[in-house]
Amino acid sequence: MLLTYVLLLAGFVILIKGADFLVNGASSIAKKYGISNLAIGLTVVAFGTSMPELIVSLLSALNGKSDASFGNVVGSNNFNLLLILGIAGLIYPLVVQRNTVKYEVPLSLLAAAILFLLVNDVMFFGGEVNLLGRVDSIILLVFFGLFMFYVYRTMKQSPDANEGEAIKIYSVGLSIGMVVLGLGMLVGGGKLVVDSAIAIAKQYGLSEKLIGLTILAAGTSLPELATSAVAAYRRNTDIAIGNVIGSCIFNIFFILGITGLVSPIPYNVELNFDLIILISSTLLLMIFMFTINRDKLDRWEAFILLTGYITYTLYLVSLG
Repeated sequence: MLLTYVLLLAGFVILIKGADFLVNGASSIAKKYGISNLAIGLTVVAFGTSMPELIVSLLSALNGKSDASFGNVVGSNNFNLLLILGIAGLIYPLVVQRNTVKYEVPLSLLAAAILFLLVNDVMFFGGEVNLLGRVDSIILLVFFGLFMFYVYRTMKQSPDANEGEAIKIYSVGLSIGMVVLGLGMLVGGGKLVVDSAIAIAKQYGLSEKLIGLTILAAGTSLPELATSAVAAYRRNTDIAIGNVIGSCIFNIFFILGITGLVSPIPYNVELNFDLIILISSTLLLMIFMFTINRDKLDRWEAFILLTGYITYTLYLVSLG
């Protein structure tokens, strides 16, 4: 049992260092080719840090653990929006580009709403069972394709809203190497943390649903947490928030799209509560973006998000 805790700690260390490599390499590439930090955060960083969710959700679905598969994605998105933005915003107030407020955050809200609609077949379509089938998955992947097209179109249209600390530009080969190494460390460290956390959780008899919404969600979202925290500390707020919003969109449209296409996933309606929390959290973030200091997540707003996540987690644990 002691070894499990040691592996858990080692996983954290690998994640933090991997995030450092990834942020530095991605920032260097962005500056060298005139691509905004936000675009890098929404694509390379978001995709790389979402790989643990893809692996866990796909393996869970193939092994018949649908609660863990859905719980991992929905729980990860709640973790991203409430805890990660809460922590990153406390480290340094996040100035948000206008496109993020107008398009990316609403798209994240749309993703959660579409998922809610597609999985509740009995409620909305008079079906006999609630299921994320292959047709549903294709719909999610079509939206993912539209999102990628939008990112491509806006990639070079506007300069970064904030520069923050001076970004060191490395050679192309070294920058790519740092990104690849960082992604590898994030995926490897994330898997190490998740495996260790699950082993510890099983010792206490936690349910599959609770493990998916908490342990798996937190474990697979640690890359996003590490990346956004490091980015916020380095004043690269576009990467900090672009990584989170991009990951939320990736998780629903791409990860559940691929997972459901490979293996249709039965849906437990008890997860509707958690989906509603996700929709409400995204709406709250939009309200923050349009009030008082527009296009900026202040520390007090970040504190509210963080408090919301703590309250939500305590409620889940109380249910067992």
